[in-house]
Formats: sequence, structure tokens, C-alpha cells
Amino acid sequence: MAFDTNKLGRIGDWMQTYVDRKRFAGCSVLVAQGGQEVYFDAKGQRDTDTGQPFTRDTIARIYSMTKPVTSVGIMMLAERGLFHLDAPVSDFIPAFADMRCLIDGATAADQTEPCQTPTLHQLLTHTSGLSYPFNPGITAKAMDEADILFRADQGSLAEMTDRVAALPLAFHPGTRWEYSVGIDVLGRVIEVVSGKSLEAFLVDEILGPLGMDETRFSVPAGGIDRFASLYTPLAGSAYGMNAAKPETPVLRCVDKPDTSPFLNAEMHSGGGGLVGTIDDYLKFAEMLRTGGAGLISPKTLDFMMRNHLPGDIASMGPASFAEQPMEGMGFGLGGAVVLNPGRVRVPSSLGDFSWGGMASTFFWIDPVLDLSVVFFTQLAPSSSYPARPQLKALIHGAMT
Repeated sequence: MAFDTNKLGRIGDWMQTYVDRKRFAGCSVLVAQGGQEVYFDAKGQRDTDTGQPFTRDTIARIYSMTKPVTSVGIMMLAERGLFHLDAPVSDFIPAFADMRCLIDGATAADQTEPCQTPTLHQLLTHTSGLSYPFNPGITAKAMDEADILFRADQGSLAEMTDRVAALPLAFHPGTRWEYSVGIDVLGRVIEVVSGKSLEAFLVDEILGPLGMDETRFSVPAGGIDRFASLYTPLAGSAYGMNAAKPETPVLRCVDKPDTSPFLNAEMHSGGGGLVGTIDDYLKFAEMLRTGGAGLISPKTLDFMMRNHLPGDIASMGPASFAEQPMEGMGFGLGGAVVLNPGRVRVPSSLGDFSWGGMASTFFWIDPVLDLSVVFFTQLAPSSSYPARPQLKALIHGAMT
């Protein structure tokens, strides 16, 4: 299948509408089919105060789109025989020994019982019992109170993972799905196994070989002038997820380029810490689509991009936020997998592999149509507007 150029033009009109309505300050879309670019456009501004345009070389916070990168790193080590995915995380981080989880119906964080230590596989698939502070529930509240979020300004990865291990799990590992800091914890596992910092490992093994030279945990030298501001439509915290928005759209800046902690990140967050450009991320997406680019086995990638849950995400009773729909959507290692486009209620192909980030960024690869699509903007939280399903509908609607 090919694209109708005129219908692809609808994407630019759609982006401009988001900018005009003050939903996004700026945004960009990059589409490749069969390894060839078929569409790029950018609209709006990367900083509304300075009026700088949102350009192709804009550097953006990709937040949870870091997770697939870290997951590939874990699997590169696994395919070298350095561990098995059923290994308990306590083999690498001793603080996770002797875990406890909340009892059924718990109303307080001290109502716990002994449980198994989560495995590496459970951390990869968000079935570990870990959580995020913006989720509902007791464990999430305890994380919020302890300020556990793996932010760029929150010190060392080793210290933060030990603090996570001190909290009770939200449920027995393997019994439910809940979006979590599990892949941040796996970033620490990479450090322990490789003997390198997480950034050094990712640069040596993935980012460097792929030519992703502007994707790092800190804004690359000389990149501050292209680093976008981060906005929220919310009056309160930008991490309020499903909090109500004011009736009149606003764009409140919550992270300016010249004062951002991403200028010199202390924390290497494998779950949400990378910044980079849209072309860099397309290189990563294309590596996934084409079978590893010699960095990782195509068989390992095929394994990663299959559904690893018993059914769809919804069947595991999640009460958490997620970057994707839950019905008709499975979960692989580091990303979501379309099982049934009808149940997802978004035009898709079977086997689409995707994930997004807190600042409303998004990517997917389509193995049926040979597509790689990357969307960049800088608006948190990502639950603010239905941009992702709308973009997928535009892409599929432009095909002939």
C-alpha cells in the first residue's frame, strides 16, 4: 500500500489546529515506509516566549519513550547469556530480597504479607507489583509521599532503586498489570551487569552505533538553543494525569530550557530520562522494524514485540494510567502490541508495536505496512488530548 500525498497533507492541518487552539505550543510528525521518508512537517513553536519555531532539529523530552531503549539494552545482555528473564531482581539489587506486598483489600501501607521478589520479566512487562506515584492506590501514594519518580534532578539510580525496594508492592508479582518504574529498576540492573553507567552502556551499545548523537540523558553540548520548553494545560501539577483542564485552553510552561534539570541530569532514568530529536528516534524505530541493525538479533526483537500477557492489558485488571489503550492491546517487552484493532478502537495493524511519553510524544512501527511513525510535542500530561488515536487515523486514512 502507498500514500495519497494530498491526504497526508491533512496531518499538517491537524497539527496546526492543535497549535491554533493552544493545545500544543508546537509539534512535528515524521513518517517512513519501507525505510524511505514519506512525510515530515512541523507546526508551532518550541518556546512561546521567544517565538522560536518547533523545527526538525528541536530537542525534546521523550520521557517514557526511553523505556523501549532500555528494554532493548536489557535484552542485548540477556542474549549474551548473562542472565535469564525469570531471574529475581534481587540477584542484582539485594534490597529487593524479602519483599512484601499489600494484602487484598488493604487500606494502609502497613497491611502487607510476604511475597515473591519480582523477576526481570515482570519488571519489563509492568506485572511486578511496582507502581508510579501518579497511579491510584496505596503504593502509589507512598511513592508520591516519598517523592520517588526518578526525575533528572533526583540523585543516583542506585539510591533510588533501593528506596523503591523499601516500599510494599501493590500486588503479588505476576497477578496484575500496573504501569510502573520497573524499567527504571532495570536500568540499574544494566549498570550492575555491565559495570558501566546506564548512559555509557546505552551510548556504547545503542545510541552511538545507530547515530543517535543528540539523544542523551542531558541536553547535548550546543543543543540548549534547540531544546523545547515543556507545557501543561493544567493549573496544578503537570503530572496530574487525568486531572481536569480549565475550560479555556492555556499553555503554562513548567520547564524552561535555560533552567531545566535536563541540562545536567543527575539521574539516569531508564524509564523516562532521555531527550533527543525526532530523526534520532526514527533511527531507533527503524532498527526495531528492520530486525536489529546488527545490534541485537531479529529473533530477540520478534520475542520482544510479541504479547507477553495472558490476554490484553484490560484482562489483567489495571487501575493505573497507561500510555496506550488497554482493551485489545497486549504488552511486550518495553512497549504495547495491537492484538485486536477493533477492540483498541483505533485504526491499526495486527502487531503494531508502540509506546509514548509523558510529554505526549508517541511512536509506532507497523510490521504489516512497513511503517515507522514518530510524533513529537511537549505537553504534559499525555492524557490531555486524544492526539495519538487521531494521528493513527490520519495515517491510515492517507493510504491507497
